[in-house]
Amino acid sequence: MSDTEDDVEISFPVKFLGRVEVVRPDGLQILEEAAQNLKTSDQHSSEKAAKKSKVHLFLTLSGIDILENKTKFLLYSCDLSTISFCAVLQSSPKVFGFVARHPAADTYHCYLFQSTKFAHVLVSVIGDAFRVSKKEETARGGRDMIVEALRHKNKMLQRENDELKRRLAELDHL
Repeated sequence: MSDTEDDVEISFPVKFLGRVEVVRPDGLQILEEAAQNLKTSDQHSSEKAAKKSKVHLFLTLSGIDILENKTKFLLYSCDLSTISFCAVLQSSPKVFGFVARHPAADTYHCYLFQSTKFAHVLVSVIGDAFRVSKKEETARGGRDMIVEALRHKNKMLQRENDELKRRLAELDHL
């Protein structure tokens, strides 16, 4: 992959509904529960306007960045390797979300968004980016294993070579 492909990013304007800590890393039920949790907390919160802010969702092959629309302030950044699930809510086809592992704690968070036009497209694109990043990770891991196997074989051949040199030296002394 070339350097220019690594820098490719896609941006979508969406409405950020919020982030909720969840108990499991995947499943439509987790997204539904997170959405319900946000609705319940909205009824008891004066921060409703702040939670449902317009954001830009930036997707690259390395992760997802969520930037506040007006200030371009980075709200959240999630590596693709931490994302375990992404889907559109069955109860609300304009709402989609993804679950990601917190980088510092052993917890999972569900990020929910609303998009009138792009919900299904975004889920598909995030899924594609996730699959591509996994293939690259696997390919890198495969290359690392090949390099390690070659190093091991090289050591074995060096030992064999040293042993043969020692035997040859013994024969020369006889």
